[in-house]
Amino acid sequence: MSSSSRLSQLAARMDALYEFDREPVAESELKPGRYFAGLFAGEHVAATEFVIGAFFVLHGVELGDLLAGLLIGNFLAVLSWTFVCAPIATQTRLTLYWHLRKIAGPGLMVVYNVANAVLYCILAGAMIAVAATALGLAFGIATPELTDVYPQSVGWVLTTIAIGSVITLFAILGFEKLSRLAGLLAPLIFTAFVVGAVLSLPKLGVSSDLGNFVEVARTRIWNGVPTPGQEKFGFWHIAFFAWFANLAMHMGLSDMALFRYAKHWTYGLYSAIGMYLGHMLAWLCSGIMVAAVSREMNPGLMAYEALGIAGGVTVFIAGWTTANPTLYRAGLALQTVTPNWPRWKVTLLAGALTTFFSCFPAVFLKLLDYVAVYGLILMPIGAIVVAEHWFVPRLGVERYEAERTGVTISWKVLVVWLGTLVACYFMPLHLYYRWLPGYALALIGYLALRRG
Repeated sequence: MSSSSRLSQLAARMDALYEFDREPVAESELKPGRYFAGLFAGEHVAATEFVIGAFFVLHGVELGDLLAGLLIGNFLAVLSWTFVCAPIATQTRLTLYWHLRKIAGPGLMVVYNVANAVLYCILAGAMIAVAATALGLAFGIATPELTDVYPQSVGWVLTTIAIGSVITLFAILGFEKLSRLAGLLAPLIFTAFVVGAVLSLPKLGVSSDLGNFVEVARTRIWNGVPTPGQEKFGFWHIAFFAWFANLAMHMGLSDMALFRYAKHWTYGLYSAIGMYLGHMLAWLCSGIMVAAVSREMNPGLMAYEALGIAGGVTVFIAGWTTANPTLYRAGLALQTVTPNWPRWKVTLLAGALTTFFSCFPAVFLKLLDYVAVYGLILMPIGAIVVAEHWFVPRLGVERYEAERTGVTISWKVLVVWLGTLVACYFMPLHLYYRWLPGYALALIGYLALRRG
């Protein structure tokens, strides 16, 4: 068989990896709860948790503020997935990226989906970069410093390219294989976080009976003293960050792409696995590990010092389980822009873009601010879709005006989206707090225009 024939057969097999890109998911393809348990566990017990939890220490949060903020913020995130995102997804069985066509028009849908895809590619690039710190440490490649924006070595670039290539391959395989992979690897990653933190405690002066753990935690880990150059965080910073860390996915409705496969909207409760075993516990563990390496922001070093080679492998694997579903979402968003392309080609394009972004260390060293900004940019569209789904019918107005009138761009959606972003930019509030009033503004503004 010639090489061209083999390539043709491979392309045909990849074309068959259909993911209901532009139509509702068939009833026969709905998945049981274990798929979502595995996916949330794998995605949110992940490489970026090494960064976020460590940054809380660098920002000088106190122990009491951290625990209370994480308990409340993650609870609000679970409610957002369960009562906002999952019900709309299970009723429409569509991705947000295609459902938006009915509300905003095909032209504005393209603009939003390109922006969505690029932002997700940057986020997935951050996860690849975190994984690269582990390989960099193993092979003696210089790891970026906290102030670095651009790559500092060819070795770093080659490492991110290698990891990005593997992650792109898994994202191409689709939803079911992603969830299975995440379910298999999540227990390993979770165990590594906990064991790494426990093994780091003696380095911080914690006794074997843990009798002085709380005292050490208050004085040597979450001691209220920020690292020079870092803003001090308190309770509200932590609570709002925990809530909006996945804002684009729950209140912004990007996870309609996942929950369209759910048998029931209550599967949104599976997000608690990711929020508490992932975000809360993993952030606490990574805080301990960064304190044990004198607060040096290097995920690979943190894990290696705690667990040796096994720690470095864990950081590497954790990058996979988080970047894969993020890249999957980006591929679905771009699919609406390239209607004649099979999904695997679009995901390959998204993977190349993601790998490019991963070369720049700023994507993970500025992760906290980036998470806030990308959530703000996508948030108004989520509010508009919520308004259209639940509140527009109560106004006595028919849904999906753009689809009925055949307009390319809904000026009402465009005005609300851009207007909300401008309003959020000028709000005299901390960056972390702006999304909530912005969401209310977008929802009310859109309803006012639809009623008029």
